[in-house]
Amino acid sequence: MHVDEVDTGVDLVRRLLAAQFPEWSALPIQPVPSAGTDHALYRIGDGMVVRLPRIQRAVGEVDKDLRWLPLLAPLLPVELPLPLAKGLPAEGYPWEWGVYTWLEGENPIVESIADPDSLAADLAQFVTALHGIELTGGPSASRGVPLALRDDPTRIAIAELEETIDPEATAAAWEAALQTPAWSGPPVWVHGDLSPGNLLLRGGRLTAVIDCAGLGVGDPACDLIVGWNLLPADARKVFHHELGIDDATWARGRGWAFSVALIQLPYYRDTNAALADNARHVIREVLAECTG
Repeated sequence: MHVDEVDTGVDLVRRLLAAQFPEWSALPIQPVPSAGTDHALYRIGDGMVVRLPRIQRAVGEVDKDLRWLPLLAPLLPVELPLPLAKGLPAEGYPWEWGVYTWLEGENPIVESIADPDSLAADLAQFVTALHGIELTGGPSASRGVPLALRDDPTRIAIAELEETIDPEATAAAWEAALQTPAWSGPPVWVHGDLSPGNLLLRGGRLTAVIDCAGLGVGDPACDLIVGWNLLPADARKVFHHELGIDDATWARGRGWAFSVALIQLPYYRDTNAALADNARHVIREVLAECTG
């Protein structure tokens, strides 16, 4: 997916475990299929998963997880993966890596959700709880910044996609998002990447949120992207109502979903079919709202 991506594999994971955590080295190792872009995942036995950064920008996340996830997890209504150990560069692999708890569940499938309204309520409960946590000193969230900082890459993406989208309607929808008032409140805890691949369901209900790479503090609007990348229109209204947020935050959330999808599509359309398909879905959903 990336020109600078590092190769990984079961043999590498086995060697890393044998050298640094020999108590786990005899356990079965299985690659985990994932649309994730920053880490390669390998399930270890029944209860653990190894996360290996694929690219330089994902390095250092294990330290953040070790610092914050054990503090945040008890305050939330669903599970988070907890870090168990940090591995060091070795065996030809250049970066630090992590061992985490494995959480059972299934990723939701867009347009195949059994009870969208209940899932919307579950998501709103998680988002509200996360945004209400009062832990000071948190790191700045990469997606917790003003939406205007996304302007240049979003416009570049629109230009790259002009043959496959309506460029005028898309540019108008993006301009409208940029006109939304910026967040003026204190920074709050955000996950930053509430996409279908980072949610786990059991029995159709939200039970866990994984991949906390974007975790930090900032504008709460970035956590509303799930309203467009997963929920159908009627359930999106439930999500909005349950959150009880102001219209400006909701509009910025739509802008965030739009920007993320527009930037993802040209980058991943040939290398990550699941992510590209979801980006197309978001673009359709946002434009339907803005032009309907």
